[in-house]
Amino acid sequence: MTPSEASPLREIEARVLRELGEADGPIEVPELASRLGVDQSPVAGAVTTLAARGLVEVREAVRRELRLGPKARGWPGGRFPERRVLEALARLGGRAALKDLPAKGGLDPREVGESLRWLAARGWARKEGAELVLAPEVIETAPPPSAAERLVEHLARSGPVAEEALAEAGVDVAGALAELAKRPGVVQEKRRTRRHARLTEAGRERLAAGVEIRREVTEVTTELLVSGKWREVTFRAYDVSLPAGRRPLGKRHPFRRILDETRRVFLDMGFEETESPWVESAFWDFDALFQPQDHPARDMQDTFYVANPDRCPLPAEEVVERVRRTHETGGETGSTGWRYRWSREMAERAVLRTHTTAATVRALAADPRPPRKVFCVGPVFRRETIDYKHLPVFHQVDGIVIDERASFAALLTLLRVFYRKMGFERVQFRPAFFPYTEPSVEAFVWMDSRSDWVEMGGAGVFRPEVTEPLGCRVPVLAWGLGLERLAMFRYELGDIREIYLAHLDWLAEVPTCRS
Repeated sequence: MTPSEASPLREIEARVLRELGEADGPIEVPELASRLGVDQSPVAGAVTTLAARGLVEVREAVRRELRLGPKARGWPGGRFPERRVLEALARLGGRAALKDLPAKGGLDPREVGESLRWLAARGWARKEGAELVLAPEVIETAPPPSAAERLVEHLARSGPVAEEALAEAGVDVAGALAELAKRPGVVQEKRRTRRHARLTEAGRERLAAGVEIRREVTEVTTELLVSGKWREVTFRAYDVSLPAGRRPLGKRHPFRRILDETRRVFLDMGFEETESPWVESAFWDFDALFQPQDHPARDMQDTFYVANPDRCPLPAEEVVERVRRTHETGGETGSTGWRYRWSREMAERAVLRTHTTAATVRALAADPRPPRKVFCVGPVFRRETIDYKHLPVFHQVDGIVIDERASFAALLTLLRVFYRKMGFERVQFRPAFFPYTEPSVEAFVWMDSRSDWVEMGGAGVFRPEVTEPLGCRVPVLAWGLGLERLAMFRYELGDIREIYLAHLDWLAEVPTCRS
């Protein structure tokens, strides 16, 4: 027996050695702690120490554990939204108006919205105008639950379960996970390491020879110091390899990190940041962008008008006059304008800014000399009905590039660079229409989780009716991109409202860094 094997043991090490000596085979560390009636942490430390001395053999096995993900935790009974919508439609005769389905079917409007894609993909229902209609074959006989449905319902009943236990319960785990590959956030995997300990031959010899226990002190007390007994005792050494309890650390909110990352990307590309007031004049929010004063976006149902103050000052009179002439006749731009009588009073009305383009167009008017690159990140306000993908307050990043050599191709390249820096490798552009840019595009990114292209924002080249009244006669590239949607895809959220809810578990678990 080596000196290490024969040296005195701590009390917990001696107890572990004796318990393993009485066992018929290997014991898992949590079970060992339970038999000894002590916490798992000191038992794990004792097993590690005994293993280092050659008295105990430790075998580790990695076990995969499955649990409900954040998207499925709110599903009643773990039942998929499309399954609940299917059953509600069946009760309503197989057909219902989409706007009436939540109330008549006892559903959350968010469930209905989330289910449409999956109802179509599974061939259960289709949209016909404003109605949702069940496929004839599922009206009489409901389709059997899929492997994914059985897995999620099992997890909803049982909580986190090991993969082997699910297999024993008849759940097709591999099939279920394959189905859920395109639905991130429904099920989460966690790998746990199981440690089993048993005595080695040297451990049995040591136990047979008798165990000498070394009394150790775990902390320095006033009594030990005053009496001088600290010189006579053995202090327990710290084992830094032992697992410690998780302590939630302070960190920036996940969406704040998206905002800061967006800001850093544009600063790194040489842009300057600008700001503008949240309470803005209709002049900067609409008129300077060549939006006519009878444009639907100005309606009370789309824009928040401020009661106090109800008016905002306008810029220099020559700027106001050039914008007025451009609206009425086209001014000196070569355009025919909108051919109506422009109202100064409407331009003075105070609004909560509907886009951060108000900030970049202010920056353009303040200094239109090229070359210049400007961006703004901030909140905007619109009278949206709150649902799983709309909020009345959300964030945008707007930007402009003022340069004699600016081109539409350069705009597309710049946006590709931005999205790649934000983690989206595949970017696509499709033609679009915006009142103040021409040509215009919408930017789409490829989402593997959805196997689809997702629209992220709009961009284009400012029309002369925007730039020339503000004193700029060179091309100006412009874009406005939503950031909440980007955050939803980054963090695999199914509801935009989850970004702002105080879900402490999610806030603690969401990764600080991207791999």
